[in-house]
Amino acid sequence: MEAVKLVADWDPRPGYALSPQETASGKATMACHVFRNPRLERQTVPDPSPGPGEVVVKIRGCGVCGSDTHAVETDAHGYMIFSGPASFPCILGHEYAGEVVEVGPGVRNLRKGDLVTAEGMLYCGVCEACRKGWFNQCVRLDMVGFSSPGAYAGYIKAHEKHLWSLNGLAERLGSAQAACEHGALVEPVGCSYNGMFVAAGGMTPGSHVAVFGCGPIGLGAIALARATGAATIVAFDVAQTRVESALALGADEAWDVRALKRQGGSESEVIRRISKGWGADMVVEAAGAAIQTMPEIEKGLAAGGKVVYLGRTGERAPVMLDSLVSGASRIVGARGHAGGGVFPHILRMMEHGVLDIGHMISHRMPLLEAAEAVERSKSREDSKIMLVDAG
Repeated sequence: MEAVKLVADWDPRPGYALSPQETASGKATMACHVFRNPRLERQTVPDPSPGPGEVVVKIRGCGVCGSDTHAVETDAHGYMIFSGPASFPCILGHEYAGEVVEVGPGVRNLRKGDLVTAEGMLYCGVCEACRKGWFNQCVRLDMVGFSSPGAYAGYIKAHEKHLWSLNGLAERLGSAQAACEHGALVEPVGCSYNGMFVAAGGMTPGSHVAVFGCGPIGLGAIALARATGAATIVAFDVAQTRVESALALGADEAWDVRALKRQGGSESEVIRRISKGWGADMVVEAAGAAIQTMPEIEKGLAAGGKVVYLGRTGERAPVMLDSLVSGASRIVGARGHAGGGVFPHILRMMEHGVLDIGHMISHRMPLLEAAEAVERSKSREDSKIMLVDAG
């Protein structure tokens, strides 16, 4: 089959000490410290075959993630920006859905022809973190598209424990293809859900919510906040198309930060105004730009407020911890979407019309034009590029 692989040079940064695990496995704990000169290559690779408990899925929809973009973008020294665990070369792509076309021995719940979406965090299940229920913090974690073969290809094999049925969603939407495209969005929205409702403990209906960054994670946060009873939602980004997507997904106000600053305004002033002086009860940082966003977040946070930090960056950022003390506030970090009932709860909401995230898709391209799609994603103009099976 044809696939799009990311290839990069193993070249640790000067002064970076590889851990024994990194040396033995060839998997970097933080890719930005080790991998240099990333490039995408279209290659012919063997078709996958299912092992025990596994199925083969024909890809019908796969989203281009900001992490994919970060994996091909570099700093001034040629090191990739992506800061998660990774091992390259690897077929890129992890936000996928499709049709089960082959079933391995021992599979219990899936059948040929089923439509499925997938978790991308491949936890071991036996380390201490997993046994405590912290699947996203698994010490042996593999990530689809970064250290395990991804979905920028015709087919992928996956263990059934990581797959969730889309048959009910297909019935509601009346289209298998629509179900797969919507289903491919569950993974990024799941990251928002995990941060807001699992890691941070949720928000009270009637809360004021602010979202920094209106890529797929931020847009998912907006849709979830609206579905779960936020009083007001205000969003910020630097791309007008994403601002418009934020409004379509439920934000009361959405601002192009550059235009706002040209008018002499600030994010914290907008938050205080829309909340009538109270501030944001929950802030979702999905921009990965803490150096720029945290000062405004601190000034706009309500007493007892929660900051959910979901953006990925290799940079350190100053935070005024005294403001957390004075405000009895907290910052919660989260990654991933495994466990916590994330996938089944989102799918229930979608199947019953409580959550509609289809407006997130702003552009569609053929699956094997993934390299071109990732290149397009560098502009940050699209809210979600969806790769679809052209055959």
